[in-house]
Amino acid sequence: MKLIIAYIQPEKLNDVKQALYAADVYKLSVTNALGCGQQRGYTETYRGVEAEVNLLKKVRLEIAVNEEFVQPTIDAIVSGARTGNIGDGKIFVLAMEQCVRIRTGDQGHDAIG
Repeated sequence: MKLIIAYIQPEKLNDVKQALYAADVYKLSVTNALGCGQQRGYTETYRGVEAEVNLLKKVRLEIAVNEEFVQPTIDAIVSGARTGNIGDGKIFVLAMEQCVRIRTGDQGHDAIG
């Protein structure tokens, strides 16, 4: 079992969801996030005052998958989120020790579904 965490551009969320659905991955959590990487933000002028904006809007996806779905999930996220520009995002894959479905009490790979 793995937990896949991806940070992507907000405008690519629909493309990533469609790619995940095509890969038979339907269960995900989505959270709005702020952050910056190599982009380092930008400066803007508002009413004559220059301000540096270095925390940019991102979307965080969390997807728990069984071993056989790890690579298809990664491939789907990459295909849906890639623009070829700096700031496309990152994917992290973490080992997941335990998963429990609250409704039924299922544990392990059965709980992920």
